[in-house]
Amino acid sequence: MRRIPLILSLVALSAVAACGKSGTKSDAAGAGGPITVKATDTGCEVAKSQLDAGTHVFAIANSGTKVTEFYVYAAGDRVMGEVENITPGLSRELRVELPAGTYQAACKPGMVGNGIRNTLTVAGSASPLSEDAALAQATASYTRYITTQSEALLQKTTDFANAVKAGDIEKAKKLYPVARTYYERIEPVAEIFGDLDPKIDGREDDATAALPFTGFHKLEKDLWVTKDVSKDGAIADQLVTDVKEIVTKAKAEKLSPLQLANGAKELLDEVATSKITGEEERYSHTDLWDFAANVDGSQAAVAALRPALEQRNPALVKQIDTAFANVDTELAKYRDGDGWKLQNQLTREQLKGLSDVINALAEPISKIAGVIAQK
Repeated sequence: MRRIPLILSLVALSAVAACGKSGTKSDAAGAGGPITVKATDTGCEVAKSQLDAGTHVFAIANSGTKVTEFYVYAAGDRVMGEVENITPGLSRELRVELPAGTYQAACKPGMVGNGIRNTLTVAGSASPLSEDAALAQATASYTRYITTQSEALLQKTTDFANAVKAGDIEKAKKLYPVARTYYERIEPVAEIFGDLDPKIDGREDDATAALPFTGFHKLEKDLWVTKDVSKDGAIADQLVTDVKEIVTKAKAEKLSPLQLANGAKELLDEVATSKITGEEERYSHTDLWDFAANVDGSQAAVAALRPALEQRNPALVKQIDTAFANVDTELAKYRDGDGWKLQNQLTREQLKGLSDVINALAEPISKIAGVIAQK
């Protein structure tokens, strides 16, 4: 979910963000090199508005005072690619595959609203990356993963909603992090579909008149803070309805190989900016459930891409495997039965240890999109 992060001194957010820094030569930047984007608090200057079909690299530099985001939208605000949490003074890159059509490039200073938008017109034709047999296999494999996880998400969310409607607070509390696990595993796909993600996963401080505070986190607050869900039946029903829509759309979505690569990195950014800090589950403190789920989702995307990565850069695969193993080892310290310790039970030193292994994993993961984009 797009949000304003809570920055804690112990979390080296800049280290994660810098993994995508645009200081190196791009592998698939198109004939003219990266498309520069100058983001400020009031502007979003995209160097080109007319593009050839194919893979492009957007190099976004934030010279404003607010954290910003950059998106490339297709019709209906379907997300083709995104980069979140671009802090002031930072540069990030986004690789995205664009067939012919009309798109919008948007900067979101403050990470709120519809953003400052620019029209992109893409013409011509290009061989899609998925024509590569290994990459076609990757997208098919990952689609199967999304299907199984989204089906489980619907079942667990329905169980959770039923407990809320029955007024069984203790049962609902136990089911809440379980349902959230499946959502967090598929979050990059869930975020593709316009306002569905904010409706399901929005925070209280992100709410607007058009998108009020509903979904998982409204129910979380009522379960742990107000301790009264007697008026939440309609919210629980709407959550199930929205999840059903996500499941239907996720199953039908034709993902590109770059969406897998970008999604693997986005999930680790999510860990750094909201799970370790405790911002995600601020009422229940069940953030480590989300942490583990984000890592699972990232690992699934990498696993799907593995045959192609082994063909193109086997050394990178070994580096990623080692980094994932280090994350698993560090996270395992905080197991509690079938679940995890609460985020607010961990010390600053323990949280920093988790931050360090995520930062170390994010660095090689950030290289995947460049490797995949090579032809």
